[in-house]
Amino acid sequence: MKKILSLVLSALLLLGTTACGSLNNTQKGAIIGSGSGAALGAGIGALIGKGKGAAIGGVIGTAVGATAGVLIGKKMDKAKAEAEAIKNAQVESITDANGLQAVKVTFESGILFATGSSTLQSAAKSSLTEFANNVLKPNTDMGVAIVGYNDNAGWKGCTAAQSAEKNKALSLQRAQSVSNYLNGLGVSNSQIKSVEGLGEEYPVADNSTAAGKQQNRRVEVYLYASAEMIEAANAGTLKKSKTDRNIEITIYKRRLTARRLFIFGMPRRGRLARGRYKNKCCCRGK
Repeated sequence: MKKILSLVLSALLLLGTTACGSLNNTQKGAIIGSGSGAALGAGIGALIGKGKGAAIGGVIGTAVGATAGVLIGKKMDKAKAEAEAIKNAQVESITDANGLQAVKVTFESGILFATGSSTLQSAAKSSLTEFANNVLKPNTDMGVAIVGYNDNAGWKGCTAAQSAEKNKALSLQRAQSVSNYLNGLGVSNSQIKSVEGLGEEYPVADNSTAAGKQQNRRVEVYLYASAEMIEAANAGTLKKSKTDRNIEITIYKRRLTARRLFIFGMPRRGRLARGRYKNKCCCRGK
């Protein structure tokens, strides 16, 4: 569905580059008729207070216990710390639609794409590869929403309304490019819950300045507790990430070694070896 929507809007954007015309009802109907219109509406409806500390994720019917909230918060803190280590990523904690901690990662479009393009640049691929390998793939129980935005710059020969339509189409293309690249790196389609383009909506800076426009051209990736994660947290079966398990194993081994040193004075194998050596020495003396 996400790919169908991207293809439809890509075609509309390409058509508009030669002749700037508003989307007519037939064109708009083609988007809705593909089934993507409903997906867009549902996804956008799940974003509350978009752009500035959005609350994301679908509201679930079950209550989230305090203990479950703490467990989820710890996982989100870990994911946030991992994302903060990625070059060109701006990271902040937000609250999702269920009142749970979530993470927003913003990549400026100037870093990801050339002007007017939805083709990822090499530097962007490096950052997204790190993001996929260090954040998304170790946390497959986190839902992911990808949202593209644009500034309000006009297109040549277009009215303001026509330009807004083109900017929205381009913002979706860019969000879809990020999604496709992450998929290619092994991030599951089932983990990426939604891909949307909101165009000029919800600016985070002043569009009257070049610096402000650059900030508004962005792709935001939201990480939030999926329904499966919430159910597992409520049941007390929330799995730890592979990284966390490896850390716990390392700590356990170190504690075990320290305990042996305390009891035996040194690891058992070394103690026995020293004993055999001492016996030989004693035999020589006799």
